[in-house]
Amino acid sequence: MTKLSKMLKGKKMNEIVNIIRNNSKVSLKIPPLIKQTALCALKTQRLLNNIPPKTMIQKRCISSSSSCQIYSSENPSTMQQRGVSLSSSLVQHSSLDRRSAFLTRSELRNAKRVVIKLGSAVVTRADGQGLALGRLAAIIEQVAEIQNSGADCIMVTSGAVAFGKQRLSQELLMSMSMRETLSSMDRTSELKNIAQNDLKRPNAAVGQSGLMALYGAMFRNYGIIVGQVLVTRQDFINDDTREQLFNTIRELMALNIIPIINTNDAVSPPPQETSMQGTLNITDNDSLASRVAVDINADLAILMSDVDGIYDRPPKADGAQLLHYFNPKNMDDIQFGEKSNYGTGGMESKVISAGFALDHGCNVIICNGLKNNTIRNIMAGETIGTMFSPLEIKGSSVEVLAKNARSGSRK
Repeated sequence: MTKLSKMLKGKKMNEIVNIIRNNSKVSLKIPPLIKQTALCALKTQRLLNNIPPKTMIQKRCISSSSSCQIYSSENPSTMQQRGVSLSSSLVQHSSLDRRSAFLTRSELRNAKRVVIKLGSAVVTRADGQGLALGRLAAIIEQVAEIQNSGADCIMVTSGAVAFGKQRLSQELLMSMSMRETLSSMDRTSELKNIAQNDLKRPNAAVGQSGLMALYGAMFRNYGIIVGQVLVTRQDFINDDTREQLFNTIRELMALNIIPIINTNDAVSPPPQETSMQGTLNITDNDSLASRVAVDINADLAILMSDVDGIYDRPPKADGAQLLHYFNPKNMDDIQFGEKSNYGTGGMESKVISAGFALDHGCNVIICNGLKNNTIRNIMAGETIGTMFSPLEIKGSSVEVLAKNARSGSRK
């Protein structure tokens, strides 16, 4: 019973399920509450075994644009042979071995699991009044291409508060009494200021449903289903909730559903520093995306904001140079500027989060999401943004050096 007690203390649910399945006598000594939870997990696993095989990839590629062949070198017959039971797919998602990080951009086309983070500046309009629908539609098209090519996509998005601001501002104006409407004092700007600055949690609550409805409608055009996952910082601190959270994400990916993750700002407390060793403190969506990428064994995380990448000094300073490759070991060689007016993080937060992901074998690219075809060009190996790589590169990038060498040999 010593081994069993340790498992119960650690609450290793998968091991408890195996005990219940293989040894009914020992399972009688398991506490009822834990046994009931384990039986529910066993029932879910049996249900997944009975679901038809996962053979939707080829059909979804046919229904999408022909560009879904960009990121996959497999032919349709090979992809059809990949159809396995949902339970087997779930095992593959949960037991994926951690690979070493890619060294150069040419390897990014081999990424099989990609986390895409959309910052507040990317999702919202320049005036801060609502969402940038045209930009979102273009990004979703590129994400759909990756998903329909057979890879797994996970999105970490902002925008709920911005969407809520737009809706609550209109609601406050419409709810003004007749006396206030006929009054000579114009309170329009005052009400808008209240809606945008004093009602963050109501804005998040109101905007969350509208944001997910928008994502669902846009992805539906490409035959893709999305699932909402709201998280708080406490979900990553508690071992039980963290395990259940990532089990849910893995099940969604096994069902060819794109998890759309967002912080639950309606109930989430303000960010606080923690002293946990070996973990990344979640204070914004950059750290959230990096933490998710590490825990699901992602190959690549794309952090999209309103900057082109990492500069050796503030971008507006004279002589600022964009770094196409960056190794976190050289963090002391760069100077950080002020953070954006739209988000909660800054460039320093992005660099720390990206360094955490790279240390765990996941490449990160910080890029400008306001430009066209950013994701598509990154997956094609073009020089977009700053790629975090374990290579020690200073000065010109590998691609630039290779191009100069080829041009020099022709002379």
